[in-house]
Amino acid sequence: MDNGRTIWDPLRKKEVALTPEEQVRQWCIRLLAGQMQVPMHLMMSEVGFRLGGKQFRADILIYDRSAKPLAVVECKRPEVAITQEVLDQAIRYNIVLNVRYMIITNGTRMFICRRQGEGFEFINTLPTYNEMICQQQ
Repeated sequence: MDNGRTIWDPLRKKEVALTPEEQVRQWCIRLLAGQMQVPMHLMMSEVGFRLGGKQFRADILIYDRSAKPLAVVECKRPEVAITQEVLDQAIRYNIVLNVRYMIITNGTRMFICRRQGEGFEFINTLPTYNEMICQQQ
């Protein structure tokens, strides 16, 4: 849906089309930078990568201080339910990204998963950036 409206993406440093998914992404960027205290220079949006010969894009990647991916954030439009299929998408991305955290949101609901051994566990609170860094293995 292109309504001609745009919003400033501070990570891409440009105006982008204001779609429902983009609105969720920009809300999430503000949450990450604010409440979670993620430094803006350690986040990127719309990060492309290849998996099994196909091109994919992660909505937001958070990096640790050595520029290694720390968390992947998958943003969906508000009307999209957060289902097992959406979680599976983030898990597939993790095959390439090898992150410690996965965050999935539609702007209404948010699920945070932290690596636990070979799998992931759901956690109930938003970790700060320093907590995510300190819990790295």
